[in-house]
Amino acid sequence: MLYKTRASWLQAKHKRVLLFAMSGLGKTYLSSMLRDHGAWFHYSIDYRIGTRYMGEYIADNFKREAMKVPLLRELLMQDSVYIASNITFDNLAPLSTYLGKPGMAMKNGLAFDEYMERQRQHQRAETSALLDTTHFIKRARLIYDIPHFVCDSGGSICEVVNPEDPQDPILNELSGQTLMVWIKGSEAHTDELVKRFDRAPKPMYYQPQFLERKWIDYRVERGLTETQVDPDDFVRWTYRQALEHRQPRYQAMADNWGVTVTAEDVATVRDEADFTALIAAALPQ
Repeated sequence: MLYKTRASWLQAKHKRVLLFAMSGLGKTYLSSMLRDHGAWFHYSIDYRIGTRYMGEYIADNFKREAMKVPLLRELLMQDSVYIASNITFDNLAPLSTYLGKPGMAMKNGLAFDEYMERQRQHQRAETSALLDTTHFIKRARLIYDIPHFVCDSGGSICEVVNPEDPQDPILNELSGQTLMVWIKGSEAHTDELVKRFDRAPKPMYYQPQFLERKWIDYRVERGLTETQVDPDDFVRWTYRQALEHRQPRYQAMADNWGVTVTAEDVATVRDEADFTALIAAALPQ
Protein backbone atom coordinates (compact mmCIF):
# COMPACT_ATOMS: atom_id res chain seq x y z
CA MET A 1 0.00 0.00 0.00
CA LEU A 2 1.07 3.58 -0.60
CA TYR A 3 0.65 4.40 3.12
CA LYS A 4 1.59 1.38 5.18
CA THR A 5 0.97 2.90 8.60
CA ARG A 6 -1.28 5.45 10.26
CA ALA A 7 1.68 7.76 10.83
CA SER A 8 2.79 7.69 7.19
CA TRP A 9 -0.71 8.75 6.13
CA LEU A 10 -1.03 11.53 8.67
CA GLN A 11 2.44 12.89 7.89
CA ALA A 12 2.09 12.73 4.09
CA LYS A 13 2.33 16.13 2.41
CA HIS A 14 0.57 14.75 -0.65
CA LYS A 15 -2.31 12.43 0.18
CA ARG A 16 -3.70 10.28 -2.66
CA VAL A 17 -6.69 7.96 -2.35
CA LEU A 18 -8.97 5.98 -4.65
CA LEU A 19 -12.50 5.29 -3.39
CA PHE A 20 -14.39 2.21 -4.58
CA ALA A 21 -17.85 0.90 -3.72
CA MET A 22 -21.28 0.40 -5.19
CA SER A 23 -22.88 3.61 -6.44
CA GLY A 24 -24.80 5.33 -3.68
CA LEU A 25 -22.49 4.60 -0.74
CA GLY A 26 -20.62 7.90 -0.57
CA LYS A 27 -17.77 7.96 -3.12
CA THR A 28 -18.91 11.11 -4.89
CA TYR A 29 -20.08 12.72 -1.65
CA LEU A 30 -16.61 12.39 -0.13
CA SER A 31 -14.85 13.38 -3.35
CA SER A 32 -16.98 16.50 -3.80
CA MET A 33 -16.58 17.48 -0.16
CA LEU A 34 -12.79 17.19 -0.41
CA ARG A 35 -12.72 19.10 -3.73
CA ASP A 36 -14.78 21.92 -2.21
CA HIS A 37 -12.21 22.15 0.57
CA GLY A 38 -9.80 23.41 -2.07
CA ALA A 39 -6.72 21.27 -1.43
CA TRP A 40 -7.96 18.12 -3.19
CA PHE A 41 -8.14 17.34 -6.91
CA HIS A 42 -11.25 15.30 -7.75
CA TYR A 43 -10.77 12.82 -10.60
CA SER A 44 -14.05 11.14 -11.60
CA ILE A 45 -13.65 7.90 -13.55
CA ASP A 46 -17.23 8.00 -14.85
CA TYR A 47 -16.82 11.60 -16.02
CA ARG A 48 -13.60 10.67 -17.82
CA ILE A 49 -15.34 7.70 -19.47
CA GLY A 50 -18.27 9.81 -20.61
CA THR A 51 -16.16 12.66 -21.99
CA ARG A 52 -12.79 11.42 -23.19
CA TYR A 53 -13.58 7.82 -24.15
CA MET A 54 -17.29 7.55 -24.94
CA GLY A 55 -18.24 11.13 -25.73
CA GLU A 56 -18.31 10.49 -29.48
CA TYR A 57 -20.44 7.36 -29.12
CA ILE A 58 -22.89 9.30 -26.94
CA ALA A 59 -23.10 12.29 -29.30
CA ASP A 60 -23.52 10.04 -32.34
CA ASN A 61 -26.41 8.28 -30.61
CA PHE A 62 -28.10 11.64 -30.02
CA LYS A 63 -27.56 12.49 -33.68
CA ARG A 64 -29.14 9.22 -34.82
CA GLU A 65 -32.25 10.09 -32.82
CA ALA A 66 -32.25 13.66 -34.12
CA MET A 67 -32.03 12.42 -37.73
CA LYS A 68 -35.46 10.85 -37.28
CA VAL A 69 -36.96 14.35 -36.94
CA PRO A 70 -37.22 16.07 -40.37
CA LEU A 71 -36.38 19.56 -39.13
CA LEU A 72 -33.39 18.44 -37.09
CA ARG A 73 -32.23 16.19 -39.92
CA GLU A 74 -32.16 19.14 -42.31
CA LEU A 75 -30.27 21.30 -39.82
CA LEU A 76 -27.76 18.55 -39.06
CA MET A 77 -27.11 17.94 -42.74
CA GLN A 78 -26.42 21.67 -43.12
CA ASP A 79 -24.15 21.76 -40.02
CA SER A 80 -26.57 24.35 -38.61
CA VAL A 81 -26.95 22.77 -35.16
CA TYR A 82 -24.50 21.26 -32.72
CA ILE A 83 -25.44 18.23 -30.61
CA ALA A 84 -23.39 17.14 -27.61
CA SER A 85 -23.92 15.69 -24.15
CA ASN A 86 -23.65 17.82 -21.02
CA ILE A 87 -22.07 15.36 -18.61
CA THR A 88 -21.04 16.67 -15.19
CA PHE A 89 -19.65 15.00 -12.08
CA ASP A 90 -23.17 15.02 -10.64
CA ASN A 91 -25.10 14.19 -13.81
CA LEU A 92 -23.90 11.16 -15.74
CA ALA A 93 -27.26 10.49 -17.41
CA PRO A 94 -25.92 10.78 -20.98
CA LEU A 95 -23.50 7.91 -20.30
CA SER A 96 -26.04 5.62 -18.66
CA THR A 97 -28.65 6.42 -21.32
CA TYR A 98 -26.20 5.41 -24.03
CA LEU A 99 -25.40 2.11 -22.30
CA GLY A 100 -29.10 1.36 -22.37
CA LYS A 101 -30.99 -1.81 -21.44
CA PRO A 102 -31.68 -4.92 -23.52
CA GLY A 103 -35.17 -5.88 -24.57
CA MET A 104 -38.17 -4.91 -26.66
CA ALA A 105 -37.75 -1.86 -28.89
CA MET A 106 -41.19 -0.44 -28.08
CA LYS A 107 -39.94 0.10 -24.51
CA ASN A 108 -36.65 1.63 -25.68
CA GLY A 109 -34.78 -1.63 -25.32
CA LEU A 110 -31.72 -2.53 -27.36
CA ALA A 111 -31.07 -5.70 -29.30
CA PHE A 112 -28.83 -7.83 -27.10
CA ASP A 113 -25.93 -7.80 -29.57
CA GLU A 114 -25.97 -4.00 -29.71
CA TYR A 115 -26.28 -3.84 -25.93
CA MET A 116 -23.23 -6.09 -25.51
CA GLU A 117 -21.21 -3.98 -27.96
CA ARG A 118 -21.92 -0.91 -25.81
CA GLN A 119 -20.91 -2.89 -22.74
CA ARG A 120 -17.60 -3.75 -24.44
CA GLN A 121 -17.07 -0.10 -25.30
CA HIS A 122 -17.57 0.78 -21.64
CA GLN A 123 -15.14 -1.93 -20.52
CA ARG A 124 -12.40 -0.53 -22.76
CA ALA A 125 -13.20 3.02 -21.68
CA GLU A 126 -13.16 2.20 -17.97
CA THR A 127 -9.83 0.38 -18.25
CA SER A 128 -8.29 3.39 -20.00
CA ALA A 129 -9.81 5.90 -17.55
CA LEU A 130 -8.46 3.98 -14.57
CA LEU A 131 -4.98 3.86 -16.08
CA ASP A 132 -5.21 7.63 -16.64
CA THR A 133 -5.18 8.14 -12.86
CA THR A 134 -1.39 8.56 -12.76
CA HIS A 135 -1.57 11.22 -15.48
CA PHE A 136 -4.14 13.19 -13.50
CA ILE A 137 -2.13 12.93 -10.29
CA LYS A 138 0.75 14.62 -12.11
CA ARG A 139 -1.59 17.10 -13.77
CA ALA A 140 -3.11 18.13 -10.44
CA ARG A 141 0.34 19.00 -9.09
CA LEU A 142 2.04 20.48 -12.17
CA ILE A 143 -0.83 22.56 -13.55
CA TYR A 144 -3.03 23.37 -10.59
CA ASP A 145 -0.59 22.98 -7.69
CA ILE A 146 -3.19 21.03 -5.72
CA PRO A 147 -1.44 18.87 -3.10
CA HIS A 148 -3.97 16.07 -2.52
CA PHE A 149 -5.81 13.76 -4.91
CA VAL A 150 -8.99 11.68 -4.73
CA CYS A 151 -10.06 9.26 -7.46
CA ASP A 152 -13.82 8.72 -7.50
CA SER A 153 -14.05 5.33 -9.22
CA GLY A 154 -17.13 3.80 -10.81
CA GLY A 155 -19.09 1.03 -9.16
CA SER A 156 -17.95 -1.36 -11.87
CA ILE A 157 -14.22 -1.10 -11.15
CA CYS A 158 -14.32 -4.60 -9.64
CA GLU A 159 -15.57 -5.96 -12.99
CA VAL A 160 -12.53 -4.84 -15.02
CA VAL A 161 -9.80 -6.07 -12.65
CA ASN A 162 -8.80 -9.42 -11.14
CA PRO A 163 -8.24 -8.73 -7.44
CA GLU A 164 -6.86 -12.24 -6.87
CA ASP A 165 -4.06 -11.75 -9.41
CA PRO A 166 -0.97 -10.10 -7.87
CA GLN A 167 0.12 -9.18 -11.41
CA ASP A 168 -3.11 -7.40 -12.36
CA PRO A 169 -1.84 -4.39 -14.33
CA ILE A 170 -4.62 -1.99 -13.33
CA LEU A 171 -4.48 -2.75 -9.62
CA ASN A 172 -0.69 -2.64 -9.59
CA GLU A 173 -0.76 0.81 -11.16
CA LEU A 174 -3.54 2.15 -8.95
CA SER A 175 -2.19 0.77 -5.67
CA GLY A 176 1.25 2.15 -6.48
CA GLN A 177 -0.18 5.65 -6.92
CA THR A 178 -3.08 5.79 -4.43
CA LEU A 179 -4.38 4.26 -1.23
CA MET A 180 -7.33 2.15 -2.34
CA VAL A 181 -10.28 2.53 0.04
CA TRP A 182 -13.38 0.34 -0.03
CA ILE A 183 -16.59 1.86 1.34
CA LYS A 184 -18.32 -1.25 2.62
CA GLY A 185 -22.10 -1.26 2.92
CA SER A 186 -24.30 -3.34 5.19
CA GLU A 187 -27.30 -5.52 4.34
CA ALA A 188 -29.47 -2.52 5.17
CA HIS A 189 -27.57 -0.45 2.62
CA THR A 190 -28.04 -3.18 0.02
CA ASP A 191 -31.79 -3.25 0.68
CA GLU A 192 -31.97 0.53 0.32
CA LEU A 193 -29.95 0.48 -2.92
CA VAL A 194 -32.30 -2.16 -4.34
CA LYS A 195 -35.37 -0.11 -3.37
CA ARG A 196 -33.84 2.99 -4.95
CA PHE A 197 -33.03 1.05 -8.12
CA ASP A 198 -36.56 -0.38 -8.29
CA ARG A 199 -37.93 3.17 -8.27
CA ALA A 200 -35.64 4.31 -11.08
CA PRO A 201 -33.82 1.43 -12.80
CA LYS A 202 -30.69 2.71 -14.54
CA PRO A 203 -28.34 1.13 -17.07
CA MET A 204 -25.00 -0.04 -15.70
CA TYR A 205 -21.94 -2.02 -16.72
CA TYR A 206 -21.74 -5.74 -15.89
CA GLN A 207 -19.01 -8.32 -16.31
CA PRO A 208 -19.76 -9.97 -19.69
CA GLN A 209 -19.87 -13.57 -18.43
CA PHE A 210 -22.22 -12.58 -15.59
CA LEU A 211 -24.47 -10.60 -17.93
CA GLU A 212 -24.74 -13.31 -20.59
CA ARG A 213 -25.61 -15.89 -17.93
CA LYS A 214 -28.29 -13.69 -16.38
CA TRP A 215 -29.77 -12.87 -19.78
CA ILE A 216 -30.35 -16.58 -20.38
CA ASP A 217 -31.51 -17.31 -16.80
CA TYR A 218 -34.04 -14.47 -16.88
CA ARG A 219 -35.59 -15.51 -20.19
CA VAL A 220 -35.76 -19.17 -19.18
CA GLU A 221 -37.43 -18.26 -15.88
CA ARG A 222 -39.93 -15.94 -17.60
CA GLY A 223 -40.37 -18.04 -20.75
CA LEU A 224 -39.56 -15.09 -23.03
CA THR A 225 -37.77 -14.55 -26.32
CA GLU A 226 -35.22 -11.74 -26.58
CA THR A 227 -37.72 -9.41 -28.25
CA GLN A 228 -40.31 -9.99 -25.49
CA VAL A 229 -38.11 -8.84 -22.61
CA ASP A 230 -39.19 -5.73 -20.70
CA PRO A 231 -35.90 -3.80 -20.32
CA ASP A 232 -36.72 -2.33 -16.91
CA ASP A 233 -37.91 -5.67 -15.55
CA PHE A 234 -34.70 -7.35 -16.64
CA VAL A 235 -32.37 -4.81 -15.02
CA ARG A 236 -34.47 -4.80 -11.84
CA TRP A 237 -34.28 -8.62 -11.70
CA THR A 238 -30.51 -8.50 -12.27
CA TYR A 239 -29.57 -5.68 -9.89
CA ARG A 240 -29.52 -7.45 -6.50
CA GLN A 241 -27.69 -10.37 -8.08
CA ALA A 242 -25.15 -7.89 -9.44
CA LEU A 243 -24.62 -6.53 -5.92
CA GLU A 244 -24.07 -10.05 -4.61
CA HIS A 245 -21.70 -10.80 -7.49
CA ARG A 246 -19.62 -7.70 -6.79
CA GLN A 247 -19.38 -8.00 -3.01
CA PRO A 248 -16.64 -10.69 -2.88
CA ARG A 249 -14.72 -8.89 -5.62
CA TYR A 250 -14.73 -5.66 -3.62
CA GLN A 251 -13.72 -7.64 -0.54
CA ALA A 252 -10.75 -9.16 -2.36
CA MET A 253 -9.71 -5.74 -3.63
CA ALA A 254 -9.70 -4.41 -0.09
CA ASP A 255 -7.99 -7.46 1.39
CA ASN A 256 -5.25 -7.64 -1.24
CA TRP A 257 -4.82 -4.06 -2.35
CA GLY A 258 -6.19 -1.56 0.17
CA VAL A 259 -8.22 -0.82 3.28
CA THR A 260 -11.89 -0.81 4.31
CA VAL A 261 -14.13 1.82 5.85
CA THR A 262 -17.85 1.46 6.48
CA ALA A 263 -20.64 3.39 4.81
CA GLU A 264 -21.98 4.20 8.28
CA ASP A 265 -18.71 5.93 9.18
CA VAL A 266 -18.56 7.71 5.82
CA ALA A 267 -21.99 9.20 6.56
CA THR A 268 -20.52 10.96 9.61
CA VAL A 269 -17.71 12.67 7.68
CA ARG A 270 -18.29 16.40 7.41
CA ASP A 271 -14.91 17.88 6.52
CA GLU A 272 -11.33 17.10 5.53
CA ALA A 273 -10.26 16.51 9.15
CA ASP A 274 -12.99 13.87 9.57
CA PHE A 275 -11.89 12.19 6.34
CA THR A 276 -8.23 12.16 7.34
CA ALA A 277 -9.14 10.60 10.70
CA LEU A 278 -11.39 8.01 9.02
CA ILE A 279 -8.59 6.80 6.75
CA ALA A 280 -6.05 6.86 9.59
CA ALA A 281 -8.27 4.58 11.66
CA ALA A 282 -8.35 2.05 8.81
CA LEU A 283 -4.55 1.80 8.63
CA PRO A 284 -2.32 -0.26 10.93
CA GLN A 285 -0.34 1.54 13.60
